[in-house]
Amino acid sequence: MGYDWDKFSGSRKSAGEELRERVDALKRWVSPPGGAKTKMWVLVVIAVVSIIGYASYFTIQPDETGVLLRFGQFVRLTEPGLHFKIPLGIERVYKVKTGRIFQTEFGYRTAQAGVRSRFVERGYEDESLMLSGDLNVIDMQWTVQYRINDPMNYLFKVRNPEQTLRDVSEAMMRQEVGSMISDQVLTVGRTATAEGAKVSMQKILDDYATGINIVTIKLQNVNPPEQVKAAFNEVNEARQEKESLINQAQEAYNKEIPKAKGKAKQVITEAEGYALEKINQAKGEATRFTDVLKEYRAAKRVTRKRLYLEAIVKLLGSAKEVYVVDSKQKSLLPIFEINKGRAK
Repeated sequence: MGYDWDKFSGSRKSAGEELRERVDALKRWVSPPGGAKTKMWVLVVIAVVSIIGYASYFTIQPDETGVLLRFGQFVRLTEPGLHFKIPLGIERVYKVKTGRIFQTEFGYRTAQAGVRSRFVERGYEDESLMLSGDLNVIDMQWTVQYRINDPMNYLFKVRNPEQTLRDVSEAMMRQEVGSMISDQVLTVGRTATAEGAKVSMQKILDDYATGINIVTIKLQNVNPPEQVKAAFNEVNEARQEKESLINQAQEAYNKEIPKAKGKAKQVITEAEGYALEKINQAKGEATRFTDVLKEYRAAKRVTRKRLYLEAIVKLLGSAKEVYVVDSKQKSLLPIFEINKGRAK
């Protein structure tokens, strides 16, 4: 079968003409001639429905808590996830970062955070300079880390909770420093100062119902003013040297004293053992003497002879040489001379 290609080619339109016709058709549909508004109203309704549908849901992130209000009255708290609400301003949602730890700085500001952070201290002397209990000026920089634990109180009980936190922190830190002498704040009292300020701050923030919980207070730099900084450094070095010497002496004490106590205890124990041995020995000798005396009284002749023989046996056992001499022998020197020559 053959095709009439001329017929098809005569009715073919270009891509540009087809696009132009579709645009014209869309215009006629949106703005039909004769003043018909039906299709326009359809578009309006679709747009309104889309806007209402978009405004009917909201998403709470994992570190957030949503506070839902209806006509300005609290309705409920929402957990992380997708939720729905009544649109058109009937219900409003406030998202509060309850899962995040915030940080506010006093006496300085972080200009650039990173591996090599850069800080700015100039211009914040009103926050950092404070008076100690002994009327010395201390330059203190600290950081407060906090968390929002009550979104309702945080949003509606205090007008500006962040500024309230700053005011309370500065006031309590000045109170703690003012109750201590400067040497304590600059050296061993830093931890006590931070902990005392934290407790006082939390009490006031709870009384104000700010919904803020203090996590920690970190003292960054605690220094005397620049004018007397060199003198304070010398004093601190001397104190550190003093502490070092005290620690060395304590170490020597801990090493030698227990050793001496152990040796003394050993000597005492040995003496007690020796005394017990001698006492037992004396008691044994006394008991033996009593027994011998009892036997002697029962048989004097036999006992006397037995004691004599025992003494002779003991004496002869300890002698190196024994000489049996005739009772008629008048001089013992020849016998000694004979034995001396025999020994040679």
